[in-house]
Amino acid sequence: MSRTITEKRVAFRALHASGCFMLPNPWDTGSARYLASLGFQAIATTSSGFAWSTGRADNHVTREIILAHLRDMVAATDLPVNADFENGFGDNPADVAQSVKLAIETGVTGLSIEDSTGNAESPLFPLEVAVERLEAARQAIDESGGDTLLIGRAENFFVGVPDMNDTLTRLKAYAAAGADCLYAPGIQTREQIKAVVAAVAPRPVNVLIGSQSTLTLQDLAALGVRRVSVGGALARAAWGGFMRAAQSLANGRFDGFADAASGAQLNAQFLDGA
Repeated sequence: MSRTITEKRVAFRALHASGCFMLPNPWDTGSARYLASLGFQAIATTSSGFAWSTGRADNHVTREIILAHLRDMVAATDLPVNADFENGFGDNPADVAQSVKLAIETGVTGLSIEDSTGNAESPLFPLEVAVERLEAARQAIDESGGDTLLIGRAENFFVGVPDMNDTLTRLKAYAAAGADCLYAPGIQTREQIKAVVAAVAPRPVNVLIGSQSTLTLQDLAALGVRRVSVGGALARAAWGGFMRAAQSLANGRFDGFADAASGAQLNAQFLDGA
């Protein structure tokens, strides 16, 4: 039975209240529907995974294309969808607010705003500017009903500024600015995760596991993490299989199809998905 957008947002918010849940990242409607069939409670988009599917690099897709993608992902399943909304598609607070309102209209249940600039020489917005941008996103959400979750992201470790003290300062400021959930992609150690959880408590924390890790979901729950996402990792895994098979073809071989899913399995999976 289909849930309304409001019901999805209520369910998504409830997931953040206690425990720890997996938030996998599909990159298109097919991968979203497959994840839904496995029993996941929510999904999140991946800007990188979607960008690669369009033949573009991450952070090189227009806002209009991203908004269309969000609408497709919301319609693909009955699950809550968290939007990887990059840096809000605007340097100044007013532009971020406008973008956030447009994202909310797609039906997403949550959205993240990064503090990265896209400028390699100055990769992070100054703290005061980053806070103003989060405050603008918060106001836009409140003016739209307030039930969409706002996730504040400190991109230090992703943009080559792995300063833990600055990361914690930023996350605490984003929590104070109204972020419902906090996120520092790129942190890996138990000590780093504990520090982030403690810094923004009782706000929930998202941890990204983008490569092989000895940590399990149970381990992360014990550290106080509320949700775990994988970013572009599933898309990279798919691309890895495709690239290996294609390279085999280029060399005149067909052994790259050894682990391919069967057409019958895929047709059965999506029989009712038209």
